[in-house]
Amino acid sequence: MDSSFVDYVKICCRSGKGGAGSVHFHRDKFTAFGGPDGGNGGRGGHIILRGNKQFWTLIHLKYRKHVIAKEGENGSSSNSSGKQGKDEYLEVPLGTVARDAETGEIHFEITEDGEEKILVPGGRGGLGNANFKNSTVQSPEHAQPGEKGKMEWKVLELKVLADVGLVGFPNAGKSTLLSVMSAAKPEIANYPFTTLVPNLGIVNYRDYKSFVMADIPGIIEGAHEGKGLGLRFLRHIERNSSLLFLVSCDSKDIIEEYKILLDELKKYNPELLDKKRILAISKCDLMDEELEEEMRKDLNKRLRGKNKVPFVFFSSASQKNIVELKDMLWEQMNF
Repeated sequence: MDSSFVDYVKICCRSGKGGAGSVHFHRDKFTAFGGPDGGNGGRGGHIILRGNKQFWTLIHLKYRKHVIAKEGENGSSSNSSGKQGKDEYLEVPLGTVARDAETGEIHFEITEDGEEKILVPGGRGGLGNANFKNSTVQSPEHAQPGEKGKMEWKVLELKVLADVGLVGFPNAGKSTLLSVMSAAKPEIANYPFTTLVPNLGIVNYRDYKSFVMADIPGIIEGAHEGKGLGLRFLRHIERNSSLLFLVSCDSKDIIEEYKILLDELKKYNPELLDKKRILAISKCDLMDEELEEEMRKDLNKRLRGKNKVPFVFFSSASQKNIVELKDMLWEQMNF
């Protein structure tokens, strides 16, 4: 497995304690007993996630088990507020989801470059005694202590952001297609689970347009239960706007294989079935035109009504219908 791709980390976050408010009374050579002028304490440091489009993995956080923000400084005389504690920023790739490690509650998702969201807020600074002066209490001798920071375990999960996600069983030809349609160079071999991490490729289209395609590791039956590499990689499909299902032409039953893939997605997250999709039959250089025509008629007959889905025969080896496939994907994403 590519050890440079990390899509899950669990970290202990401790935000900064707020500084204490000051109890102080104004004194100078002309004033022996002045009014209260104790300043407020500074806010404790937040722990903040910031989106960075240059990052595509969470590996830089894999061994950083503890993230600690600075404490706020105490208030002082002359109504001087304490300095805020330094915030701790964690740069994360787009598509990072933050959740509570104990409850599993999702806090937010980072989807834009430069987007900042507070993961764990710092403690509030305490009010100085100048804030407690009123008509009845002219010389308050108390101030607030700073609020404690929070220590919480958080989970960061990465969902790959792409326009098109390739879905199929291991060895369906997804990596080969990605290498033909883009400049990506995924590992390609004739055995299951060659792809162990999602690969992204930029697909150039007409008039200098382009879109992002992701080769998601192969699904097997029972993936929604965590079999094979299932749960770890099904979540990457959630961020794709369109799904391209790949089934090899030498499959025993193309439609049945397609339905198994659909069923795995449905059991994992029914909302995935709302995404636009195309069925692509790969490796069609292995069959002649007569057999392809027979299969086309069979697919047209069986893919009717609620099972209707656009399909295309293609070959990465011979480049057959690659341009047509790009056209279908572009039209589906944009219309």
